[in-house]
Amino acid sequence: QVQLVESGGGLVQPGGSLRLSCAASGSIFIISAMAWYRQAPGKQRELVARITTTSGSPNYADSVKGRFTISRDNAKNTVHLQMSSLKPEDTAVYYCNAERVVVINHIGSYDYWGQGTQVTVSS
Repeated sequence: QVQLVESGGGLVQPGGSLRLSCAASGSIFIISAMAWYRQAPGKQRELVARITTTSGSPNYADSVKGRFTISRDNAKNTVHLQMSSLKPEDTAVYYCNAERVVVINHIGSYDYWGQGTQVTVSS
């Protein structure tokens, strides 16, 4: 099977920076795209940033444009989220998502999620 393991969350002061990482492991043939979502208490999970395998073109939520940068290493099946100029409203659990994953010797493709990592922005 496929596992996604996130790291890099924590407590940071407003204006600070954090870098999240997510590594996908397992018998992976290809991952179409990888993304970061977040969910704050009492709110729905929302897409933060997404990057495709082929073009590498990133997409960002309007609320993080200019502050967050997503990048990936296709060879290592990893994705990173560099977060800068953090605000209290960025506080949430951040989830890594692997989209349309094709597993070796399996038919079809599936989406996978990490367990989440807490990011808290507070003074």
